[in-house]
This record gives sequence, structure tokens and C-alpha cells, in this order.
Amino acid sequence: MPAALLALLGGFLLCAAAHAEFVVVGHPDGPIGSLSREEAQQLYLGRRNTLPDGSPATLIDLPAGAPRDRFYLLLTGKNAGQIRAWWSRQVFSGRALPPREAADGAELRRWVAGIPTAIGYLPDNETTDGLRVLLRLP
Repeated sequence: MPAALLALLGGFLLCAAAHAEFVVVGHPDGPIGSLSREEAQQLYLGRRNTLPDGSPATLIDLPAGAPRDRFYLLLTGKNAGQIRAWWSRQVFSGRALPPREAADGAELRRWVAGIPTAIGYLPDNETTDGLRVLLRLP
């Protein structure tokens, strides 16, 4: 009986982990079809401000809090404090500006759907209808 219980618990945890994933999304008719993890890191850390085809990128963040913090941790390995410090240095030095902040997931979806060079991210369990999935983060 304990083995069956462990198997059930393992399956539950696996399902829960799948819901913790994020998708990086873009405009359905935008200039890129996919992003590598490295390209997404470079964009979301301000090390790059253009898409792979050379178009200027319009990055969009979710509001500060748990989903955004988890996204950055998964993508960059940096926690919320490290990300804030990173962007403070980038802005102060004039190297880059942080992504535009949406009020919520619905606003992020509207912006990405309306701007051909926009890139955003959403928890995998949120709808991405009308958007192109560019990258999946486990």
C-alpha cells in the first residue's frame, strides 16, 4: 500500500510541476517563430534589445509578485531581489530599460496580440489563444 501511495503522490507532484511552467509568447504574425532559452535570457536581462531577425523587441512583464518572480528564477536563476538590483544597475548606467509592466495577464495578452514585436510570458495554465508560443520553461 505505501508504494501505491507514493506513486500517487509522485503523479500529483508531477502534475503540479507541469502547471508551474511558463510560456514565452509573441504576436501570432510577429517576425519570429521561436526563441531559445539563451535568447530569452538575453532579452529579459536587457543584454539584447532586438529579436533574432534584428527587429526591436518590446518586452512585457507581469506585475511584481509571485508569477513574475518565479518566471525570472526559472529563466535566469536569479531571485526577485537580484533581478531588481540587476535592473537598477542597467537603468542607472543607461544600458537598458526594464520591460514594460502589464497590470495583469489579460493586459499582457492584449499588448502582445497588438504589437508585432512584443514578447511576454504567462503561466502555462493560462490561455494563450491568439498568441504564438515561442518558448516553454519547465
